[in-house]
Amino acid sequence: MKIVYFYQYFTTPKGSYGTRVYEFTRRWVERGHDVTVVTSVYSKSDIRARKFIEAQLFDGVKVKVINVQIDNKQSKLKRIISFIRYMAVSCWFALTLKADVVISSSGPITVGLPGLVARYFRGRKFVFEVRDLWPEVAVELGVIHSKSLIRLAYWFEKRCYKASSHIIALSPGMKDNIEKRFGHKNITSVTNSANIQLFGTRIQDPDMGGLSPLTYAIYNGNIGEVNNSLWLYKAARVLTEKRRDDIKIVLAGEGQQKEELEERAVNENILNFILLGMVPKYKLVEYIQNALVSLVPLKGTPVLDTSSPNKFFESLAAGVPVIQNTNGWMRDFLKQNEVGFTLDPDNPEALADLLIYLADHKDIVAEMGTRAKQIAEREFDKNILADKMLEALINTQS
Repeated sequence: MKIVYFYQYFTTPKGSYGTRVYEFTRRWVERGHDVTVVTSVYSKSDIRARKFIEAQLFDGVKVKVINVQIDNKQSKLKRIISFIRYMAVSCWFALTLKADVVISSSGPITVGLPGLVARYFRGRKFVFEVRDLWPEVAVELGVIHSKSLIRLAYWFEKRCYKASSHIIALSPGMKDNIEKRFGHKNITSVTNSANIQLFGTRIQDPDMGGLSPLTYAIYNGNIGEVNNSLWLYKAARVLTEKRRDDIKIVLAGEGQQKEELEERAVNENILNFILLGMVPKYKLVEYIQNALVSLVPLKGTPVLDTSSPNKFFESLAAGVPVIQNTNGWMRDFLKQNEVGFTLDPDNPEALADLLIYLADHKDIVAEMGTRAKQIAEREFDKNILADKMLEALINTQS
């Protein structure tokens, strides 16, 4: 089967972003399928290009790199222009590349257009992969304000769902949301996965820049408002006020609020708030494996309750409990399996108090970590989930 996958953020483990598409497509190639990914150049990825359009190969996966730069620090206008440029060139690939199945991976919602072009102009089977509920996320978070633009975005979303032979939702919450709003029945929930071999294999003699095991909570990802980064900073300040700055909060990543929080930590002398900058995936492993807990914070808004962050699954694979603050499927999963905690996104004191408790009761951390790793191996292994999605793709042919 020939598969074309439109995804703007393709990354290998050498980069500092989620590797789901790399892991899945590599698995499909191993199983005898022909896979081409059409991507752009994301600041957190290791993918780079010299030409405007460049063909590259990663473990048998063909990658068409459109040299359009995307960065979370870009202005809103510049990001929109980047999305439109990627969308326009991708439509050309949708018309010219041979395919049995075409996948468009959203957000942003604009990535759906090449899928529609392949569906309506070339008669391809179109699979829409939903990573975030765009445009609902953008509307709730105030990214889109124009009423006419909001109406257009919702119309386009509906068109993508209607044209899809199958929908892949990255969480059970997303699947339920789409079923209720659109009545679409061909939906498969395939969450983000965990590279068990990478995150579950203990690194001997880890080098964490002076950090000691089980003395810090780790966050990896974008540092910004949506990810509730200020909550983490305020919790570090509470720890300092309680004279427990022996417990550190460590952030790996970049983002809109990084410089602001870095400056505040210096000015207020908060020494237990540590910003590492970008950390490659393979290097991130040792930081997560030796953390007291992994932090998966998000802003308290209903649409984010359906989120499926990579860091959630990678932390479980590393045998590390998770602290998060959404009220959806992750909250239910952590409670049911006793592998983490859900806290109020507006209460940094609660986070500080929980970290103090866990630092003083490391036996609880160890028990949760053991369960977490077992569950990750059973439910979130990358090969199991790659095969689940592949089965859905194959079924679109019948």
